[in-house]
Amino acid sequence: MSDAVQESSAGDEAMNRYAEGDDSAFAVVHRAVADRLFAFLARMARSPILADDLLQETFLRMHRARGSFVRGARLLPWCYAIARNVCIDHARQRAVRKERAIGNDEGEAVFEQPTGPDADGEQLTMAAELAEIVETALAKLPHNQREAFVLLRYEGLSVADAAAVLGTTEGAVKLRAFHAY
Repeated sequence: MSDAVQESSAGDEAMNRYAEGDDSAFAVVHRAVADRLFAFLARMARSPILADDLLQETFLRMHRARGSFVRGARLLPWCYAIARNVCIDHARQRAVRKERAIGNDEGEAVFEQPTGPDADGEQLTMAAELAEIVETALAKLPHNQREAFVLLRYEGLSVADAAAVLGTTEGAVKLRAFHAY
């Protein structure tokens, strides 16, 4: 069994315990989903700084909603759905207040290049340029297409899980992803 599958199974079981009131199981749940949720939120919000805040809000909402978690359900789609709702709520609040996105002046993600003896300047520059192109292209996509693309390609969810997160059909997810591609 792969590490990701074992971690997912451990996270699912821990969430069952957490939903039943075992507060000590939260650490396992957090370990199982925090990195993936942060990556998702950073891609959707296009800002790692904002993603930190949205991640905290996601875990707060998970805590508040843990009693509604269906025993035996899969943790990851449930968490992504909550993170997605946090993202949507933030965008709505920002639109109402007409705030600028946190990040650099244009609200774009800031890419940090690794340093050290193994850092190859040319490869790092090419990777940063490619990442900027991808982020720019993602930013131009309609929100529903970007969500489908990120969940399928970056987060590696199945079409069924992505449909559960987005609250739509598998066919709609496939269509959104197709248009994004």
